[in-house]
Amino acid sequence: MAIMITDECINCGACEPECPNNAIYEGGIEWAISDGTTVKGSYELEDGTPTGTHDKHGTVSDDYYYITPDKCTECVGFHEEPQCAAVCPVDCCVPDPDRRESKEALLARKERLHL
Repeated sequence: MAIMITDECINCGACEPECPNNAIYEGGIEWAISDGTTVKGSYELEDGTPTGTHDKHGTVSDDYYYITPDKCTECVGFHEEPQCAAVCPVDCCVPDPDRRESKEALLARKERLHL
């Protein structure tokens, strides 16, 4: 499952530099698959939609930091635990109950993002 940032976020930004997939964005900032990854060309999003790796996508939140599920791997393949949750001073980086994924699915996403 992807990690999500709840509305208890205090916008401290501690989580953003810790993400090995560059999946965390400041509120109001659009995201792209190519941000912090080695992917080039086209990419298929989680919902099956094809996209260019440099195409910008809408924000998940305009008010506080957010994690895009299309890039979150819960740090599987990098660390023992999600680094955003480990550094969050208010514990607002939590598992997203709407996005349950196996370790294998998270590793596969990691492989697609880091060729």
